[in-house]
Amino acid sequence: MNIVVFGAGAIGSLFGALLSKKNKVVLVGRAPHVTCIQKNGLTIKGKTHRSVKVAAVESATDVLFIADLIILTVKSYDTETASKAIRPCMSDSTMVLSIQNGLGNIEKIGNSIHKSHILAGVTTQGAIFSKPGGIIHTGEGNTILGELHGTQSARLKNLVDLFNEAGIKTQETSDIVTEIWIKTIINSSINPLTAFLRCKNGYLLENPLLEKIIERVCTESTRVATSQGISTSPLEMIEKTKEVIRNTAKNYSSMLQSIQQGKKTEIDAINGALIRIGTNQNIDTTLNRILTELIHPS
Repeated sequence: MNIVVFGAGAIGSLFGALLSKKNKVVLVGRAPHVTCIQKNGLTIKGKTHRSVKVAAVESATDVLFIADLIILTVKSYDTETASKAIRPCMSDSTMVLSIQNGLGNIEKIGNSIHKSHILAGVTTQGAIFSKPGGIIHTGEGNTILGELHGTQSARLKNLVDLFNEAGIKTQETSDIVTEIWIKTIINSSINPLTAFLRCKNGYLLENPLLEKIIERVCTESTRVATSQGISTSPLEMIEKTKEVIRNTAKNYSSMLQSIQQGKKTEIDAINGALIRIGTNQNIDTTLNRILTELIHPS
């Protein structure tokens, strides 16, 4: 399969490298990461140890084939630009798979690309940059893929099989929208706190005060989700969030990585989105507002 991974950050690079074993893959990212991959290949350490020769470019205009699959792993604030940039790589049958954090990405993609092309996914795989051309696979996790309208299509089954064959533990769902909301609730509780405190995920359960904050943010964010028809409960989300923290105890959240790299965070697509929806529904989002203010540059 011809695959373009647009957004060759740590997770995009990990997925692209694993998929490249049996597929033709091109990573689209930024220098100096792309430059180093072009010269020396991509090195993965941690849970996966591998050196991979994989094509890498800085622009979709440098992709020399029509893609069967385009995986969008860009930050949420780059979604609109990326959606326009990938159109020359597409045919009528190209699948566009969003594996991104936050709310609103599907709508942004749909402004440039017909929704019949779009699928979505969430993942708990963990990866960080070690250096340009090198990443560390910090935690093995699950990936869930789905059609936007919940159908169990042949193309979805093929994608799930493709990912599993590459060593990316994956399953399909008939309700990817709920999975995106669940991931957003979890991220709203973990990411800003770890980013502000500059700590690994596991520290949030080592401190009783932080654990209590996690519980209250989960509860607040879940109330916003249920106002949008998402069937989950605060107790369920608190347990799921704590499970993610335990499973990723040694990981640095993507938001903390962005701050460490001097980059913009996705706070507006996570906590900020919850605030906007909560405000429209007259739901108190005080904790999400506090976390957003802590992360936003002054």
